Amino acid sequence: MTATPKTSASPKRRFALWQGAAALSTLALVPLATGAMAAVDSKTTGEISRFMDVFLEVKSNYVEPVDDSTLIEGAINGMLASLDPHSGYLDASGYSTLRTQTDGEYGGLGLSVTMEDGVVKVIAPTADTPASRAGIKAGDYITHINKELIFGLTLDEAVEQMRGRPGTKIDITVVREGQDKPMELSLTREIIDLKPVKWEVKDDVGVLTISSFSADATRDLKAAMLSVEKSLGHKPRGWVLDLRSNPGGLLDEAVGVSDVFLERGEIVSQRGRRKGDIERYFAEPGDLAKGAPVIVLIDAGSASASEIVAGALQDQHRAVVMGERSFGKGSVQTVLPLTDTTALRLTTARYFTPSGRSVQEGGIDPDIRVPQLSDPDYASRPKFRESDLRRHLVNEKKVDNSLIEKDEKPDPRFTATAADLRAKGIEDFQLHYALETIGRIGATAPRMAQAKPVAKPARRN
Repeated sequence: MTATPKTSASPKRRFALWQGAAALSTLALVPLATGAMAAVDSKTTGEISRFMDVFLEVKSNYVEPVDDSTLIEGAINGMLASLDPHSGYLDASGYSTLRTQTDGEYGGLGLSVTMEDGVVKVIAPTADTPASRAGIKAGDYITHINKELIFGLTLDEAVEQMRGRPGTKIDITVVREGQDKPMELSLTREIIDLKPVKWEVKDDVGVLTISSFSADATRDLKAAMLSVEKSLGHKPRGWVLDLRSNPGGLLDEAVGVSDVFLERGEIVSQRGRRKGDIERYFAEPGDLAKGAPVIVLIDAGSASASEIVAGALQDQHRAVVMGERSFGKGSVQTVLPLTDTTALRLTTARYFTPSGRSVQEGGIDPDIRVPQLSDPDYASRPKFRESDLRRHLVNEKKVDNSLIEKDEKPDPRFTATAADLRAKGIEDFQLHYALETIGRIGATAPRMAQAKPVAKPARRN
């Protein structure tokens, strides 16, 4: 779905939850307030005068002629880059790319990436894409594209080089911490058709994998649940909601997916810079799973909208969250059109789980920590999260991540090697453990009833 600017005086705002400049998301289109200039005071006027002094000196004395648009765009990019990792300026190319992403189909490799120290760093590969099949993993660095060093390019420029006509070849160099030599990979671009939901049945359990919270994710999830029931001929004994390596997407879809499993209660709240700037989202009656056990799988690549769903179902005691601590992105970005072809991507709010938790920096801590033992280099590969990004927003309540990560004793349940698991036919240990857990609950066990609603402040906005 391609969104277009809304021109009404008070449009319904759709917020996008951004994982990084190149992560899948969609448009939150809000006209810029013309009254913004009212905030300009004498100090601001002085700073603008200082900027103009620099601008004129560069125009007059730089070693080569430079046009005005190049200087102004550079200044805009620098201003937004000074804020946080998720705010930025979308020129005509970037805005067009963003709209292409929201359509859910483009030619590329299937990577969600960010920029760190001038190098492209992988947040997560999308399942069943050229990137995932080539073995690229979260935390990898991409240093060269087609044998050319990409250090110094902007993130959008690097992403643009990785995208291209389906069927064309691309060579990339990948550096992974813990490995002595870079990996030289040759990939073929494909149409990345981002179907947000996939389903399968395993051991009488419905497994629902959401790869992105793009448009229609909630609708597709409901259709997938019906397909599972039709395939079985009866309702499954439980559900596994797999949100691993899901970088986020639309807030509306995160709310909708959470609501599928909830009868009542708050799902998420978003809070802006002003004290009264709070918006709350609530579940509507009707749990489509009818109280059946639900396990939510998350990992370090589960971000933003994924964390909203995991946090809502965890706080409302509707699901067991399993896996690893999530990415920790607790901010909301809005796309503010400037012209028909350009826009700002601006961080406008933080979001909070029903109990009032901010996941910013700290992420969602699973109820049951289950390492991905079927990944042979799981233990040695460093984890990459929001708190590792420069200029990330600081959690208002300081989170000591070292305490979260600290593990005093090895869990005897999790000592098998990847080779041991392959010998037993286990290709995905986290999913295997989730299925076993639902199996232990038993088909005749009482359904999981949602707990009483989490206490909410008296004020509702």
